[in-house]
Amino acid sequence: MNDKQTITIVLIDDQAIVRAAFKSLLERNPNFRVIGDAGDARTGIDLVQKLQPDVVVLDITMPGLSGIDAVVPLKRAVPATKVLMASQHEGMKFVQQALQAGADGYLSKDSEPEELALAIESVRRGDSYLSPKVANGIMARALRGEAPAANDSSALGTLTPREREVFQLLALGKANKEVAAVLDLSLGTVKKHRENLQRKLDCHSAAELARMAIREGLLNV
Repeated sequence: MNDKQTITIVLIDDQAIVRAAFKSLLERNPNFRVIGDAGDARTGIDLVQKLQPDVVVLDITMPGLSGIDAVVPLKRAVPATKVLMASQHEGMKFVQQALQAGADGYLSKDSEPEELALAIESVRRGDSYLSPKVANGIMARALRGEAPAANDSSALGTLTPREREVFQLLALGKANKEVAAVLDLSLGTVKKHRENLQRKLDCHSAAELARMAIREGLLNV
């Protein structure tokens, strides 16, 4: 069992320099211990299941499976682990999707470095956390009379979790056979998901899927 004074952390972010920066920041504090890191969500889920950290710091935009779509399997694998999203996306749509998926907090990567520790301590206690920078942006939109993003105005809100996984892999340029292998599905099932995606998203090529994924912040340009 972990020392109660030490919060164990796993970092999941596709940018190695970000993981290194977060680790350097956190390990200045004797109450934190980074016990693992991963560069993609699928590897991260396996790592979290193995290490069972107190907190996962999770990026949104990653190849293959987004951070938002990783929240549910993370929570299923290790229910006691808290999930803190850390993203450059500050829009209401991303915050709402992350929290609805089960994330315990949402931190802007543009925050002051000290805020990372505050966010981790907050979610570890069982409190929710919303970065002031993110909260201020949402408040400003509300004061301007802009409607909340998502119940989902985005067509992606109509997709099932499995369809979102297939969507992201196709957007990366994966062929049907490759998607089937990654997700352990039959080729026929992948073809059916692809047909549903084309109908729901009105995207009829890999290029169109990629453009939508970039526009929605699920893939890096």
